[in-house]
Amino acid sequence: MAILESTKKIIGFVILTWNSEKVIGACLDSISGLSSVEPRIVLVDNGSTDNTVLIIEEFIQRTSIPVELIQFSKNMGTTIPRNVALHRLMDVRPDYYCILDSDTIVNDAAFLTMITELSKHQQYGIIGPEMRTSTGYIQMSARSFPTLLEKLCKGIPNKYLQAKGEQMELQLAPYPDAASYPVDYLMSACWLMTPKAIEKAGELDEKIFYAPEDAEYCIRVWKSGLQVAFCPEAKIIHEWQRLSKRKLISKMNWVHICGLVYMFRKHHYLFTMKKLKTVFLLAFCLLMVVSSFPVSAII
Repeated sequence: MAILESTKKIIGFVILTWNSEKVIGACLDSISGLSSVEPRIVLVDNGSTDNTVLIIEEFIQRTSIPVELIQFSKNMGTTIPRNVALHRLMDVRPDYYCILDSDTIVNDAAFLTMITELSKHQQYGIIGPEMRTSTGYIQMSARSFPTLLEKLCKGIPNKYLQAKGEQMELQLAPYPDAASYPVDYLMSACWLMTPKAIEKAGELDEKIFYAPEDAEYCIRVWKSGLQVAFCPEAKIIHEWQRLSKRKLISKMNWVHICGLVYMFRKHHYLFTMKKLKTVFLLAFCLLMVVSSFPVSAII
């Protein structure tokens, strides 16, 4: 079915690259192949030393899509560059923002499905698709908020405890074949965000360099009264370069641990999310009440 130009939604894409020459071309080509939405792209390169920038510049020369490339001289992590890109896109005033990893391949069906779900559920602030690798491995795109107990179980070299930790992460559908449903948080490899989510939750926390910036931001979205939702009917490819899992003791793992400690302290939880989820519920109820009355009735 043909899509009328006037019905197309403008999506502002935020994409980070760092030595991404093997994947960025396919990612950009998949965006340029979208016919159901109007893309606007801001790319931020974190000091790549390979051919990433050259591939991006060649893409800019041959595409009709508005693309801006911002270059940093070194790796600035994920939060600072993404905030820079989000601010640039705010001038465009897109219908939705999409934070997207450079090792993804997107498609029309996924975006149409997610946009439909956002339209149906005005309480959703962020929605994300099911992600799998090109070989078919399905990733745990939606997860429970991390706790110290879950991280300890996953970090201890014991198969039983590691399996227990992974089980703690699971987010199950409330009923079979649910098109979408609320979850604690989503991997930020593909977030489709409403402008309202950014307005209410703010920008990404730049005190977190690499991770868990996705979990921390989703906590704030929930605190704002909006919801984070997983949409299993929408499916994209994500090659999933898990940098923090390559070595038990590594710089990236240390950065991740520091991020976790910061998040636990900021949101005042450690072993359980019970108190925070009470806050989420109250915030959601308050937003629903306020939204149901005209402004004149509240003043």
